Amino acid sequence: MDDDALLAEQRAYYRAGAAEYDRQYAKYEALQKLLAVVDDLPIAGDVLELACGTGQWTLRLAARAQSVTAVDAAAEVLALARARTASPTVRFLQADLFEWKPPRHYDTVFFAFWLSHVPPTRLPDFWNTVAAALAPGGKAIFIDDGPAAAAYEEVVANQPTPAALRRLDDGSQYRIVKVFHDAQTLTDDLTALGWSVRIRSMAGNFIGIAEPPTTPG
Repeated sequence: MDDDALLAEQRAYYRAGAAEYDRQYAKYEALQKLLAVVDDLPIAGDVLELACGTGQWTLRLAARAQSVTAVDAAAEVLALARARTASPTVRFLQADLFEWKPPRHYDTVFFAFWLSHVPPTRLPDFWNTVAAALAPGGKAIFIDDGPAAAAYEEVVANQPTPAALRRLDDGSQYRIVKVFHDAQTLTDDLTALGWSVRIRSMAGNFIGIAEPPTTPG
């Protein structure tokens, strides 16, 4: 399966499973603690949130930001995010993040549990897009699963792109991109791309703050 087909299946999974998505935030205390970490992160000014999902993070970003532009490819999760976030400073936008280009600059670009869904071959282009979206002095802030999370996933073997199998209540199953980034390797990779980055671990997850190269790309 090539990246395009895998990403299409990933989008289908999040569309079909939108109503089930929030369960993990109610079930896992570690996720609830991660949500609270937003209050201690340097989120400021105009914020771009990539892959906002059902708005679990959007609501907290809005409390810290001057404005939030929250983007996701799935209309179904965006509908839930809009219902959760009744703030005049938040704008929701449906777009494929592998095709969409931000039309303006932001002080903060934030994404939670999205980096692990980006195929490794597309990471340089993704980080170039993030860099191009940041205003001078802006920061990218990201949260995701570390390698320990692989124990809780049904990893698909023999795939050119790291993948996992997810199942929904109706019995349907979907393959998604799932890359379990090691903090040190990710730091090294971003440094090689010219970023200044600090990543810390938290209960099997990691939290990163990065500043882009002077010249994106």
